[in-house]
Amino acid sequence: MSVGRGMVAGMILWSLVDVERALRDSWGADTCAPEDVPDWHPGNPARGQCGTTALVLHDFFGGELMCGPVHRDGEHVDYHWWNRFGSGLELDLTREQFAPDELVGEGAPVPRPTGKTRMDAEYELLRQRVLKHLSGQPVG
Repeated sequence: MSVGRGMVAGMILWSLVDVERALRDSWGADTCAPEDVPDWHPGNPARGQCGTTALVLHDFFGGELMCGPVHRDGEHVDYHWWNRFGSGLELDLTREQFAPDELVGEGAPVPRPTGKTRMDAEYELLRQRVLKHLSGQPVG
């Protein structure tokens, strides 16, 4: 068992560092929001990953999902997702995706989406890649 992992009732627990590394190593154009695919590139791998990343992080650590408006040159263009944990700590693993003219407004807690969403396939692909990465299986 590697550093950062522990066993509880037969369940493997990973540290935030383990999960963050697995998420970042698992991002691709095929795991980002469909409207962001044209802007996704290896030089900005966080682009379009906020929704899927926040959901996978929520799977591992719970807490609240946060959502805030994104403005470009003062115009509302999208929403951005991140996580807030019980202690009040907010964690945004994809904040670096934004260009200088893109600003994220104040966030608010939102319920986890239920039922079918437009990003189900991307979320499931990212989740599976992260689980493979954490288990030491080849991802690619």
